[in-house]
Amino acid sequence: MSLAFILNSLLASVIFLLFRFVYENFVKVRWSPLHQIAGPPVSGWFKNHLYAVLEPSVSPKVYEMFIKRYGRSIRIRGVGPWDERLLTLDPVSVAHVLKNSTIYEKPWQSRRLITSLIGCGMLSAEGQVHKRQRRVATPAFSVQNLRALVPIVFRKGEELKERWSNMIALTSNDHEKTSEETLRIDVCHWISRATFDVIGAAGFGYEFNAIKDETNELFCAYKEMFEVAISQGNASRTLFNIYFPSISRLFPDKIMRTVERSQKTIHREAEKSGSSFLGKDLLSLLMKSNASTDLPPEHRISDEDILHNINTFMFAGSDTTSLSVTWTLLMLARHPETQTRLREELLSVACFSTGDLTSLTEDEIHSLYDNIANLSFLNNVCRESLRLVPPVHSSIRVATQDDVVPTSYPVCRRDGTIDEGRRSVTVPKGSFVHVAVEGFNLDKGIWGDDAWEFHPDRWDNLPETAVQQPGLYSNILSFSAGPRSCIGMRFSLIEFKTFFVHLDNKFCFQSYRREDFQGKCCGDAAICIWQIQRGQSVSIARISLHPDRVVDGTSVTLCCVTV
Repeated sequence: MSLAFILNSLLASVIFLLFRFVYENFVKVRWSPLHQIAGPPVSGWFKNHLYAVLEPSVSPKVYEMFIKRYGRSIRIRGVGPWDERLLTLDPVSVAHVLKNSTIYEKPWQSRRLITSLIGCGMLSAEGQVHKRQRRVATPAFSVQNLRALVPIVFRKGEELKERWSNMIALTSNDHEKTSEETLRIDVCHWISRATFDVIGAAGFGYEFNAIKDETNELFCAYKEMFEVAISQGNASRTLFNIYFPSISRLFPDKIMRTVERSQKTIHREAEKSGSSFLGKDLLSLLMKSNASTDLPPEHRISDEDILHNINTFMFAGSDTTSLSVTWTLLMLARHPETQTRLREELLSVACFSTGDLTSLTEDEIHSLYDNIANLSFLNNVCRESLRLVPPVHSSIRVATQDDVVPTSYPVCRRDGTIDEGRRSVTVPKGSFVHVAVEGFNLDKGIWGDDAWEFHPDRWDNLPETAVQQPGLYSNILSFSAGPRSCIGMRFSLIEFKTFFVHLDNKFCFQSYRREDFQGKCCGDAAICIWQIQRGQSVSIARISLHPDRVVDGTSVTLCCVTV
Protein backbone atom coordinates (compact mmCIF):
# COMPACT_ATOMS: atom_id res chain seq x y z
CA MET A 1 0.00 0.00 0.00
CA SER A 2 1.55 3.28 -1.14
CA LEU A 3 2.06 6.32 1.05
CA ALA A 4 0.03 8.44 -1.37
CA PHE A 5 -2.96 6.14 -0.96
CA ILE A 6 -2.76 6.36 2.82
CA LEU A 7 -2.49 10.16 2.75
CA ASN A 8 -5.40 10.43 0.31
CA SER A 9 -7.51 8.18 2.52
CA LEU A 10 -6.72 10.25 5.58
CA LEU A 11 -7.47 13.47 3.69
CA ALA A 12 -10.76 12.04 2.45
CA SER A 13 -11.69 11.00 5.99
CA VAL A 14 -10.88 14.45 7.36
CA ILE A 15 -12.91 16.14 4.61
CA PHE A 16 -15.84 13.78 5.25
CA LEU A 17 -15.78 14.42 9.00
CA LEU A 18 -15.50 18.16 8.45
CA PHE A 19 -18.38 18.11 5.98
CA ARG A 20 -20.52 16.09 8.38
CA PHE A 21 -19.70 18.44 11.25
CA VAL A 22 -20.65 21.50 9.18
CA TYR A 23 -23.81 19.81 7.90
CA GLU A 24 -24.98 18.55 11.30
CA ASN A 25 -24.23 21.76 13.18
CA PHE A 26 -24.78 24.57 10.67
CA VAL A 27 -26.86 23.32 7.72
CA LYS A 28 -29.22 20.69 9.12
CA VAL A 29 -30.40 23.06 11.87
CA ARG A 30 -31.90 25.32 9.18
CA TRP A 31 -34.39 22.55 8.38
CA SER A 32 -35.15 21.78 12.02
CA PRO A 33 -38.85 22.15 12.90
CA LEU A 34 -37.80 24.31 15.85
CA HIS A 35 -36.19 26.75 13.41
CA GLN A 36 -39.64 27.53 12.02
CA ILE A 37 -41.23 28.77 15.26
CA ALA A 38 -40.91 32.27 16.69
CA GLY A 39 -38.14 33.26 19.03
CA PRO A 40 -35.94 36.19 20.05
CA PRO A 41 -33.11 37.30 17.75
CA VAL A 42 -29.43 36.94 18.63
CA SER A 43 -26.86 39.70 18.24
CA GLY A 44 -23.96 37.52 17.08
CA TRP A 45 -22.95 34.18 15.59
CA PHE A 46 -22.08 32.63 18.94
CA LYS A 47 -24.44 34.65 21.11
CA ASN A 48 -27.21 32.85 23.01
CA HIS A 49 -30.22 33.34 25.29
CA LEU A 50 -29.07 31.20 28.20
CA TYR A 51 -28.33 34.07 30.58
CA ALA A 52 -31.71 35.65 29.90
CA VAL A 53 -33.69 32.49 30.72
CA LEU A 54 -31.50 31.12 33.53
CA GLU A 55 -30.55 34.23 35.53
CA PRO A 56 -33.15 34.80 38.31
CA SER A 57 -32.57 38.56 38.42
CA VAL A 58 -33.89 39.00 34.86
CA SER A 59 -35.76 35.82 33.92
CA PRO A 60 -39.26 36.79 35.21
CA LYS A 61 -39.35 39.87 32.98
CA VAL A 62 -37.79 37.92 30.11
CA TYR A 63 -40.48 35.23 30.29
CA GLU A 64 -43.21 37.86 30.38
CA MET A 65 -41.76 39.62 27.33
CA PHE A 66 -41.30 36.33 25.44
CA ILE A 67 -44.94 35.34 25.96
CA LYS A 68 -46.19 38.70 24.69
CA ARG A 69 -43.98 38.62 21.58
CA TYR A 70 -43.58 34.96 20.67
CA GLY A 71 -46.34 33.01 22.39
CA ARG A 72 -45.80 30.10 24.77
CA SER A 73 -43.73 27.84 22.52
CA ILE A 74 -40.50 29.75 21.99
CA ARG A 75 -37.32 28.97 20.06
CA ILE A 76 -34.15 30.00 21.90
CA ARG A 77 -30.47 29.50 21.11
CA GLY A 78 -28.18 27.45 23.31
CA VAL A 79 -24.39 27.36 23.19
CA GLY A 80 -24.10 27.93 19.42
CA PRO A 81 -25.97 28.36 16.12
CA TRP A 82 -26.42 24.59 15.89
CA ASP A 83 -28.23 24.48 19.24
CA GLU A 84 -31.88 25.42 18.67
CA ARG A 85 -33.93 24.76 21.81
CA LEU A 86 -37.58 24.82 22.85
CA LEU A 87 -38.55 26.98 25.80
CA THR A 88 -42.11 25.98 26.66
CA LEU A 89 -44.41 28.03 28.86
CA ASP A 90 -47.43 26.04 27.75
CA PRO A 91 -48.95 23.87 30.55
CA VAL A 92 -49.99 21.06 28.18
CA SER A 93 -46.50 20.94 26.67
CA VAL A 94 -44.64 20.86 29.97
CA ALA A 95 -46.99 18.16 31.30
CA HIS A 96 -46.20 16.06 28.21
CA VAL A 97 -42.44 16.53 28.61
CA LEU A 98 -42.39 15.70 32.32
CA LYS A 99 -44.77 12.77 31.95
CA ASN A 100 -42.79 11.07 29.18
CA SER A 101 -39.51 10.68 31.06
CA THR A 102 -38.25 7.94 28.73
CA ILE A 103 -38.46 10.30 25.75
CA TYR A 104 -37.20 13.38 27.60
CA GLU A 105 -34.18 12.64 29.75
CA LYS A 106 -31.76 14.85 31.60
CA PRO A 107 -28.82 15.70 29.28
CA TRP A 108 -25.73 13.57 29.73
CA GLN A 109 -23.77 16.70 30.61
CA SER A 110 -26.01 17.36 33.63
CA ARG A 111 -25.92 13.72 34.67
CA ARG A 112 -22.12 13.58 34.48
CA LEU A 113 -21.77 16.72 36.60
CA ILE A 114 -24.19 15.44 39.27
CA THR A 115 -22.63 11.96 39.26
CA SER A 116 -19.14 13.40 39.76
CA LEU A 117 -20.40 15.10 42.91
CA ILE A 118 -22.87 12.77 44.65
CA GLY A 119 -22.85 9.62 42.54
CA CYS A 120 -25.49 8.11 40.28
CA GLY A 121 -28.56 8.44 42.49
CA MET A 122 -32.10 9.34 41.54
CA LEU A 123 -31.09 12.88 40.52
CA SER A 124 -28.84 11.66 37.71
CA ALA A 125 -29.97 8.10 36.92
CA GLU A 126 -32.11 7.45 33.85
CA GLY A 127 -34.03 4.58 32.29
CA GLN A 128 -34.15 1.26 34.10
CA VAL A 129 -31.52 2.34 36.64
CA HIS A 130 -33.72 5.21 37.80
CA LYS A 131 -36.82 3.01 37.73
CA ARG A 132 -35.16 0.40 40.01
CA GLN A 133 -33.88 3.03 42.43
CA ARG A 134 -37.25 4.76 42.59
CA ARG A 135 -39.09 1.47 43.15
CA VAL A 136 -36.81 0.53 46.05
CA ALA A 137 -36.92 3.99 47.65
CA THR A 138 -40.66 4.65 47.38
CA PRO A 139 -41.69 2.57 50.46
CA ALA A 140 -39.25 4.53 52.63
CA PHE A 141 -41.11 7.75 51.77
CA SER A 142 -44.58 6.44 52.55
CA VAL A 143 -46.87 8.55 54.75
CA GLN A 144 -46.56 6.06 57.61
CA ASN A 145 -42.75 5.95 57.55
CA LEU A 146 -42.39 9.72 57.27
CA ARG A 147 -44.80 10.18 60.15
CA ALA A 148 -42.37 8.23 62.34
CA LEU A 149 -39.69 10.84 61.56
CA VAL A 150 -41.75 13.83 62.74
CA PRO A 151 -40.38 13.73 66.36
CA ILE A 152 -36.83 13.95 65.01
CA VAL A 153 -37.66 17.09 63.05
CA PHE A 154 -39.46 18.58 66.06
CA ARG A 155 -36.49 17.90 68.31
CA LYS A 156 -34.11 19.66 65.92
CA GLY A 157 -36.49 22.60 65.45
CA GLU A 158 -36.69 23.05 69.21
CA GLU A 159 -32.90 22.75 69.48
CA LEU A 160 -32.39 25.49 66.88
CA LYS A 161 -34.89 27.77 68.64
CA GLU A 162 -33.15 27.29 71.97
CA ARG A 163 -29.74 27.90 70.40
CA TRP A 164 -30.90 31.24 69.01
CA SER A 165 -32.51 32.16 72.32
CA ASN A 166 -29.31 31.37 74.21
CA MET A 167 -27.23 33.40 71.75
CA ILE A 168 -29.59 36.35 72.22
CA ALA A 169 -29.53 35.98 76.00
CA LEU A 170 -25.71 35.94 76.08
CA THR A 171 -25.56 38.99 73.85
CA SER A 172 -28.12 40.79 76.02
CA ASN A 173 -25.97 40.14 79.09
CA ASP A 174 -22.93 41.47 77.26
CA HIS A 175 -24.89 44.57 76.29
CA GLU A 176 -25.48 45.34 79.95
CA LYS A 177 -21.72 45.21 80.51
CA THR A 178 -20.44 46.91 77.35
CA SER A 179 -23.50 48.75 75.93
CA GLU A 180 -22.55 47.38 72.50
CA GLU A 181 -24.89 45.48 70.18
CA THR A 182 -22.95 43.10 67.92
CA LEU A 183 -25.02 39.95 67.51
CA ARG A 184 -25.27 38.58 63.96
CA ILE A 185 -27.30 35.53 63.04
CA ASP A 186 -27.08 34.26 59.48
CA VAL A 187 -30.52 32.68 59.09
CA CYS A 188 -29.74 30.55 56.05
CA HIS A 189 -26.50 29.25 57.57
CA TRP A 190 -28.15 28.22 60.83
CA ILE A 191 -31.19 26.64 59.25
CA SER A 192 -28.86 24.77 56.88
CA ARG A 193 -27.04 23.38 59.93
CA ALA A 194 -30.38 22.31 61.38
CA THR A 195 -31.53 20.62 58.17
CA PHE A 196 -28.22 18.75 58.01
CA ASP A 197 -28.94 17.49 61.52
CA VAL A 198 -32.44 16.43 60.47
CA ILE A 199 -31.38 14.61 57.31
CA GLY A 200 -28.50 12.95 59.18
CA ALA A 201 -30.74 11.60 61.95
CA ALA A 202 -33.76 10.88 59.76
CA GLY A 203 -31.77 9.82 56.71
CA PHE A 204 -29.38 7.30 58.20
CA GLY A 205 -29.53 7.51 61.99
CA TYR A 206 -26.41 9.66 62.26
CA GLU A 207 -25.98 12.63 64.59
CA PHE A 208 -24.04 15.49 62.99
CA ASN A 209 -24.76 17.77 65.96
CA ALA A 210 -24.33 20.66 63.54
CA ILE A 211 -26.59 22.98 65.56
CA LYS A 212 -24.24 22.53 68.50
CA ASP A 213 -21.03 23.06 66.51
CA GLU A 214 -19.48 22.41 63.09
CA THR A 215 -16.68 20.06 64.09
CA ASN A 216 -18.15 16.75 62.91
CA GLU A 217 -15.88 15.36 60.17
CA LEU A 218 -18.70 13.94 58.07
CA PHE A 219 -20.72 17.17 58.29
CA CYS A 220 -17.69 19.19 57.22
CA ALA A 221 -17.08 16.80 54.30
CA TYR A 222 -20.63 17.16 52.99
CA LYS A 223 -20.76 20.90 53.56
CA GLU A 224 -17.40 21.56 51.95
CA MET A 225 -18.19 19.35 48.97
CA PHE A 226 -21.56 20.99 48.30
CA GLU A 227 -20.38 24.57 48.82
CA VAL A 228 -17.04 24.42 47.01
CA ALA A 229 -18.25 22.34 44.08
CA ILE A 230 -21.42 24.37 43.46
CA SER A 231 -21.03 27.87 44.86
CA GLN A 232 -17.43 28.54 43.86
CA GLY A 233 -17.09 26.57 40.64
CA ASN A 234 -15.46 28.15 37.59
CA ALA A 235 -17.75 27.81 34.56
CA SER A 236 -15.01 27.10 32.02
CA ARG A 237 -13.34 24.54 34.29
CA THR A 238 -16.70 22.89 34.96
CA LEU A 239 -17.30 22.50 31.23
CA PHE A 240 -13.77 21.08 30.81
CA ASN A 241 -14.43 18.55 33.59
CA ILE A 242 -17.69 17.49 31.91
CA TYR A 243 -16.31 17.03 28.40
CA PHE A 244 -12.81 15.80 29.29
CA PRO A 245 -13.17 13.91 32.60
CA SER A 246 -10.13 11.69 32.05
CA ILE A 247 -7.82 14.66 31.58
CA SER A 248 -9.40 16.40 34.56
CA ARG A 249 -8.66 13.41 36.76
CA LEU A 250 -5.01 13.51 35.67
CA PHE A 251 -4.74 17.23 36.42
CA PRO A 252 -7.29 17.94 39.15
CA ASP A 253 -7.93 21.49 40.29
CA LYS A 254 -8.67 22.62 43.84
CA ILE A 255 -12.38 21.90 43.54
CA MET A 256 -11.85 18.35 42.27
CA ARG A 257 -9.35 17.64 45.05
CA THR A 258 -11.83 18.94 47.61
CA VAL A 259 -14.63 16.77 46.22
CA GLU A 260 -12.41 13.67 46.14
CA ARG A 261 -11.23 14.27 49.69
CA SER A 262 -14.82 14.75 50.88
CA GLN A 263 -16.01 11.63 49.08
CA LYS A 264 -13.29 9.55 50.75
CA THR A 265 -14.43 10.79 54.15
CA ILE A 266 -18.07 10.03 53.35
CA HIS A 267 -17.27 6.49 52.18
CA ARG A 268 -15.11 5.84 55.24
CA GLU A 269 -17.74 7.05 57.67
CA ALA A 270 -20.48 5.13 55.83
CA GLU A 271 -18.51 1.89 56.18
CA LYS A 272 -17.98 2.52 59.90
CA SER A 273 -21.53 3.51 60.77
CA GLY A 274 -23.43 0.80 58.93
CA SER A 275 -27.18 0.32 59.41
CA SER A 276 -29.75 -2.33 60.18
CA PHE A 277 -33.24 -3.17 59.02
CA LEU A 278 -34.66 -2.29 62.46
CA GLY A 279 -34.21 1.49 62.38
CA LYS A 280 -36.77 4.07 61.33
CA ASP A 281 -34.28 6.13 59.32
CA LEU A 282 -34.50 6.27 55.53
CA LEU A 283 -31.34 4.21 54.99
CA SER A 284 -32.66 1.33 57.13
CA LEU A 285 -36.00 1.47 55.35
CA LEU A 286 -34.30 1.58 51.96
CA MET A 287 -32.15 -1.46 52.81
CA LYS A 288 -35.21 -3.28 54.12
CA SER A 289 -37.12 -2.52 50.91
CA ASN A 290 -34.18 -3.65 48.80
CA ALA A 291 -33.97 -6.98 50.63
CA SER A 292 -37.71 -7.63 50.51
CA THR A 293 -38.71 -11.07 49.28
CA ASP A 294 -41.39 -9.41 47.16
CA LEU A 295 -38.69 -7.71 45.08
CA PRO A 296 -37.17 -9.86 42.29
CA PRO A 297 -33.35 -10.01 42.41
CA GLU A 298 -33.02 -8.26 39.06
CA HIS A 299 -34.96 -5.27 40.45
CA ARG A 300 -32.67 -4.74 43.46
CA ILE A 301 -29.98 -2.07 43.63
CA SER A 302 -26.36 -2.35 44.73
CA ASP A 303 -24.85 -1.08 47.99
CA GLU A 304 -23.11 1.60 45.94
CA ASP A 305 -26.48 2.74 44.58
CA ILE A 306 -27.80 2.95 48.16
CA LEU A 307 -24.86 5.16 49.18
CA HIS A 308 -25.36 7.36 46.10
CA ASN A 309 -29.00 7.88 47.02
CA ILE A 310 -28.14 8.75 50.62
CA ASN A 311 -25.81 11.40 49.17
CA THR A 312 -28.72 12.50 46.98
CA PHE A 313 -31.02 12.80 49.99
CA MET A 314 -28.36 14.85 51.78
CA PHE A 315 -27.91 17.12 48.76
CA ALA A 316 -31.60 17.62 48.00
CA GLY A 317 -32.88 17.66 51.58
CA SER A 318 -30.58 20.17 53.24
CA ASP A 319 -29.92 23.44 51.42
CA THR A 320 -33.19 23.47 49.45
CA THR A 321 -35.27 23.41 52.64
CA SER A 322 -33.05 25.94 54.42
CA LEU A 323 -33.32 28.34 51.48
CA SER A 324 -37.10 27.95 51.37
CA VAL A 325 -37.50 28.64 55.09
CA THR A 326 -35.12 31.60 54.87
CA TRP A 327 -37.00 33.20 52.01
CA THR A 328 -40.30 32.63 53.76
CA LEU A 329 -39.01 34.49 56.81
CA LEU A 330 -37.91 37.38 54.61
CA MET A 331 -41.31 37.57 52.91
CA LEU A 332 -43.07 37.50 56.28
CA ALA A 333 -40.71 40.21 57.52
CA ARG A 334 -41.78 42.31 54.53
CA HIS A 335 -45.45 41.63 55.31
CA PRO A 336 -45.85 42.04 59.09
CA GLU A 337 -49.63 41.79 58.92
CA THR A 338 -49.29 38.33 57.35
CA GLN A 339 -46.74 37.34 59.98
CA THR A 340 -49.04 38.44 62.80
CA ARG A 341 -52.00 36.64 61.30
CA LEU A 342 -49.97 33.44 60.95
CA ARG A 343 -48.68 33.67 64.52
CA GLU A 344 -52.23 34.04 65.80
CA GLU A 345 -53.20 30.88 63.92
CA LEU A 346 -50.24 29.03 65.44
CA LEU A 347 -51.15 30.24 68.92
CA SER A 348 -54.58 28.70 68.44
CA VAL A 349 -52.85 25.34 68.83
CA ALA A 350 -52.74 24.68 72.56
CA CYS A 351 -49.09 23.62 72.88
CA PHE A 352 -47.88 26.74 71.12
CA SER A 353 -49.85 29.01 73.41
CA THR A 354 -47.94 27.62 76.40
CA GLY A 355 -44.63 27.68 74.54
CA ASP A 356 -43.45 24.41 76.14
CA LEU A 357 -42.71 21.73 73.54
CA THR A 358 -39.76 20.00 75.19
CA SER A 359 -41.85 17.77 77.47
CA LEU A 360 -44.12 16.36 74.75
CA THR A 361 -44.22 12.61 74.16
CA GLU A 362 -43.96 11.19 70.64
CA ASP A 363 -47.71 10.64 70.51
CA GLU A 364 -48.30 14.24 71.57
CA ILE A 365 -45.85 15.47 68.92
CA HIS A 366 -47.68 13.46 66.27
CA SER A 367 -51.00 14.89 67.42
CA LEU A 368 -49.55 18.41 67.43
CA TYR A 369 -48.12 18.03 63.93
CA ASP A 370 -51.48 16.75 62.64
CA ASN A 371 -53.01 19.98 63.92
CA ILE A 372 -50.23 22.06 62.38
CA ALA A 373 -50.47 20.31 59.01
CA ASN A 374 -54.17 21.20 58.84
CA LEU A 375 -53.77 24.90 59.59
CA SER A 376 -55.21 26.58 56.50
CA PHE A 377 -53.27 29.84 56.55
CA LEU A 378 -49.96 28.08 57.26
CA ASN A 379 -50.60 25.88 54.22
CA ASN A 380 -51.35 29.00 52.18
CA VAL A 381 -48.08 30.61 53.29
CA CYS A 382 -46.11 27.47 52.41
CA ARG A 383 -47.71 27.24 48.97
CA GLU A 384 -47.21 30.92 48.24
CA SER A 385 -43.58 30.93 49.36
CA LEU A 386 -42.72 27.84 47.30
CA ARG A 387 -44.54 29.33 44.32
CA LEU A 388 -42.81 32.69 44.52
CA VAL A 389 -39.28 31.37 45.19
CA PRO A 390 -39.06 27.73 44.06
CA PRO A 391 -36.03 25.73 45.28
CA VAL A 392 -35.17 24.95 41.64
CA HIS A 393 -35.25 27.80 39.12
CA SER A 394 -35.61 25.63 36.01
CA SER A 395 -34.87 22.23 34.52
CA ILE A 396 -33.77 20.95 31.16
CA ARG A 397 -34.51 17.80 29.15
CA VAL A 398 -33.21 16.36 25.89
CA ALA A 399 -35.33 14.44 23.38
CA THR A 400 -34.11 10.87 22.84
CA GLN A 401 -36.27 10.56 19.71
CA ASP A 402 -38.32 12.72 17.37
CA ASP A 403 -41.52 13.72 19.15
CA VAL A 404 -44.62 15.84 18.67
CA VAL A 405 -45.34 17.98 21.75
CA PRO A 406 -48.99 19.05 22.13
CA THR A 407 -49.81 22.67 23.00
CA SER A 408 -52.87 24.41 24.43
CA TYR A 409 -52.06 27.75 22.77
CA PRO A 410 -51.51 28.55 19.06
CA VAL A 411 -47.93 28.41 17.84
CA CYS A 412 -46.30 31.58 16.45
CA ARG A 413 -44.31 31.19 13.24
CA ARG A 414 -40.84 32.60 12.70
CA ASP A 415 -42.25 35.33 10.43
CA GLY A 416 -44.52 36.61 13.22
CA THR A 417 -47.80 35.12 11.99
CA ILE A 418 -49.89 32.87 14.22
CA ASP A 419 -50.92 29.39 13.12
CA GLU A 420 -54.36 29.27 14.73
CA GLY A 421 -54.96 25.68 13.68
CA ARG A 422 -51.68 24.34 14.99
CA ARG A 423 -51.63 22.82 18.46
CA SER A 424 -48.26 21.04 18.51
CA VAL A 425 -44.52 21.53 18.15
CA THR A 426 -42.22 18.94 16.56
CA VAL A 427 -39.06 18.38 18.62
CA PRO A 428 -36.22 16.60 16.77
CA LYS A 429 -34.09 13.98 18.47
CA GLY A 430 -31.23 15.54 20.43
CA SER A 431 -32.98 18.89 20.95
CA PHE A 432 -33.08 20.48 24.40
CA VAL A 433 -36.35 21.50 26.07
CA HIS A 434 -36.29 24.08 28.87
CA VAL A 435 -38.83 23.59 31.68
CA ALA A 436 -39.15 27.02 33.27
CA VAL A 437 -40.22 26.18 36.84
CA GLU A 438 -40.05 29.79 38.00
CA GLY A 439 -41.61 30.93 34.72
CA PHE A 440 -44.75 28.85 35.35
CA ASN A 441 -44.93 29.79 39.02
CA LEU A 442 -44.75 33.54 38.24
CA ASP A 443 -46.79 33.60 35.03
CA LYS A 444 -49.21 36.55 35.23
CA GLY A 445 -51.36 34.99 32.52
CA ILE A 446 -51.98 32.05 34.87
CA TRP A 447 -51.83 33.46 38.40
CA GLY A 448 -53.08 36.98 37.75
CA ASP A 449 -51.51 40.44 37.63
CA ASP A 450 -50.25 40.04 41.22
CA ALA A 451 -48.29 36.87 40.37
CA TRP A 452 -44.99 38.45 41.44
CA GLU A 453 -46.38 39.47 44.81
CA PHE A 454 -46.53 37.54 48.09
CA HIS A 455 -50.26 36.99 48.55
CA PRO A 456 -51.12 33.80 50.53
CA ASP A 457 -54.87 34.40 50.34
CA ARG A 458 -54.82 33.71 46.60
CA TRP A 459 -54.94 29.99 47.47
CA ASP A 460 -58.47 30.34 48.84
CA ASN A 461 -59.74 31.28 45.39
CA LEU A 462 -57.35 30.26 42.62
CA PRO A 463 -58.01 31.32 39.02
CA GLU A 464 -59.21 28.49 36.81
CA THR A 465 -56.01 28.77 34.75
CA ALA A 466 -53.94 28.05 37.88
CA VAL A 467 -56.06 25.05 38.90
CA GLN A 468 -55.27 23.41 35.55
CA GLN A 469 -51.48 23.72 35.99
CA PRO A 470 -49.35 20.56 36.18
CA GLY A 471 -47.34 19.98 39.32
CA LEU A 472 -46.89 17.45 42.11
CA TYR A 473 -47.71 20.02 44.80
CA SER A 474 -50.63 22.48 44.65
CA ASN A 475 -50.49 23.21 40.91
CA ILE A 476 -46.92 24.54 41.05
CA LEU A 477 -43.76 23.00 39.59
CA SER A 478 -41.55 23.55 42.65
CA PHE A 479 -41.42 19.77 43.22
CA SER A 480 -41.66 19.00 39.48
CA ALA A 481 -44.21 16.52 38.09
CA GLY A 482 -44.39 13.11 36.45
CA PRO A 483 -42.25 10.00 37.11
CA ARG A 484 -39.23 12.11 38.08
CA SER A 485 -41.06 14.36 40.54
CA CYS A 486 -39.51 14.93 43.96
CA ILE A 487 -39.81 11.73 46.00
CA GLY A 488 -39.03 13.64 49.20
CA MET A 489 -41.77 16.26 48.88
CA ARG A 490 -43.68 15.15 51.99
CA PHE A 491 -40.50 15.05 54.07
CA SER A 492 -39.51 18.50 52.83
CA LEU A 493 -42.90 19.92 53.84
CA ILE A 494 -42.55 18.34 57.29
CA GLU A 495 -39.18 20.08 57.69
CA PHE A 496 -40.50 23.33 56.27
CA LYS A 497 -43.56 23.60 58.52
CA THR A 498 -41.88 22.30 61.66
CA PHE A 499 -38.86 24.62 61.55
CA PHE A 500 -41.04 27.48 60.55
CA VAL A 501 -43.56 27.13 63.36
CA HIS A 502 -40.81 26.81 65.96
CA LEU A 503 -39.18 30.04 64.82
CA ASP A 504 -42.31 32.07 64.12
CA ASN A 505 -43.76 31.06 67.48
CA LYS A 506 -40.71 32.33 69.36
CA PHE A 507 -39.48 35.24 67.26
CA CYS A 508 -40.86 38.19 65.31
CA PHE A 509 -39.10 39.23 62.09
CA GLN A 510 -38.97 42.73 60.63
CA SER A 511 -37.53 43.93 57.32
CA TYR A 512 -35.52 47.14 57.12
CA ARG A 513 -33.39 49.15 54.69
CA ARG A 514 -29.97 50.63 55.38
CA GLU A 515 -26.56 51.30 53.88
CA ASP A 516 -24.11 48.40 53.84
CA PHE A 517 -20.50 48.68 55.02
CA GLN A 518 -19.33 50.11 51.66
CA GLY A 519 -22.10 52.69 51.61
CA LYS A 520 -24.13 50.94 48.90
CA CYS A 521 -27.86 50.56 49.33
CA CYS A 522 -28.71 46.89 49.87
CA GLY A 523 -32.48 47.10 49.67
CA ASP A 524 -33.88 44.63 52.20
CA ALA A 525 -30.38 43.90 53.46
CA ALA A 526 -31.46 42.04 56.57
CA ILE A 527 -34.31 41.45 58.97
CA CYS A 528 -34.72 42.32 62.61
CA ILE A 529 -35.33 39.46 65.00
CA TRP A 530 -37.52 40.13 68.02
CA GLN A 531 -37.91 37.66 70.86
CA ILE A 532 -41.47 37.29 72.08
CA GLN A 533 -41.66 37.36 75.88
CA ARG A 534 -44.77 37.75 78.05
CA GLY A 535 -46.75 39.16 75.16
CA GLN A 536 -44.18 41.93 74.51
CA SER A 537 -41.82 42.35 71.56
CA VAL A 538 -38.29 43.42 72.49
CA SER A 539 -35.75 44.34 69.79
CA ILE A 540 -32.79 41.99 70.12
CA ALA A 541 -30.77 41.56 66.93
CA ARG A 542 -30.76 41.61 63.17
CA ILE A 543 -30.54 38.52 61.02
CA SER A 544 -28.78 38.32 57.65
CA LEU A 545 -29.99 36.31 54.70
CA HIS A 546 -28.38 34.66 51.68
CA PRO A 547 -28.15 34.46 48.64
CA ASP A 548 -29.16 37.01 45.96
CA ARG A 549 -32.54 36.20 44.43
CA VAL A 550 -35.55 37.92 42.92
CA VAL A 551 -38.66 38.55 45.01
CA ASP A 552 -41.68 40.49 43.79
CA GLY A 553 -39.91 41.03 40.46
CA THR A 554 -36.98 43.06 41.87
CA SER A 555 -33.38 42.14 42.58
CA VAL A 556 -32.49 42.04 46.28
CA THR A 557 -28.97 41.93 47.66
CA LEU A 558 -28.71 40.27 51.07
CA CYS A 559 -25.78 40.73 53.42
CA CYS A 560 -24.68 40.60 57.08
CA VAL A 561 -25.37 43.77 59.06
CA THR A 562 -24.44 44.61 62.66
CA VAL A 563 -26.62 46.63 65.03
